[in-house]
Amino acid sequence: MKASYTAGPDIHVLPSALPIPDLGDQPVNAFLVRSGQPVLVDTGMPVDREGFLDSLRSLIDPAELRWIVVTHDDRDHTGALARLLEDAPNARVLANAISVTRISEEFGIPQDRLVTANPGSRTKIGDRELSFHRPPTFDSPGTLAVFDHSDGTLYSSDSFGTVVEEITEDFAELAEEEFFHGFEVLNRAIAPWTALVDEAKFLRPVRELAALRPARLLSAHGPTVREDAVPRLFDAMARIPSLPAWLPGADLDLEAALDAHESPSG
Repeated sequence: MKASYTAGPDIHVLPSALPIPDLGDQPVNAFLVRSGQPVLVDTGMPVDREGFLDSLRSLIDPAELRWIVVTHDDRDHTGALARLLEDAPNARVLANAISVTRISEEFGIPQDRLVTANPGSRTKIGDRELSFHRPPTFDSPGTLAVFDHSDGTLYSSDSFGTVVEEITEDFAELAEEEFFHGFEVLNRAIAPWTALVDEAKFLRPVRELAALRPARLLSAHGPTVREDAVPRLFDAMARIPSLPAWLPGADLDLEAALDAHESPSG
């Protein structure tokens, strides 16, 4: 785990990183929203479980949590969820039913603590109103992007993430060429099907999210992107289906690597 930081009023980022061989680091973020009914968006990676819980406790007593939003069931989003069901007895879990079914392969979520949502749903939690959307790229059918209408924050789950050599807190701190190269890699890697889709249909969720005019975009796998820069990420996402499918090692010169391996040592 890395040190937590703020992405906006009452929004705390709990960051970590997943090394991706030959590419760099993939940010792995969860988010705590301090409000009348505190909300945690995702719960980190299993490998970070204890560090994640320590970081969370430094910001809030888990017993004060009222909601845990699970954007989808992948383990880098549910790493501390089972523990939090014990440590945060007053929190209800909000997730898509497909994600809940997949999570149940490992542990159960009590039905009286569960609220399910689909793309197109809206719900009020305390002084906040959340709407749920299908993000443009995803690797789990239960994935939800969450838009907080009270402050204009879009929690985009895996979508709009990147892989970079050195993780920063804010988009403005990164070289844009590096960010967008990693952006094209990650968003194709998690959704190789983008090379097969009808581009007009792919653009629908991009335009739907853009129409919300987010004040900030918070990806589970990217830095904080603020209002002025957000449209550039939507533009970059719209180009993803026009790119060839990305495969691990695709950026390497295989023939040159084999030649080097077979050459006799000096």
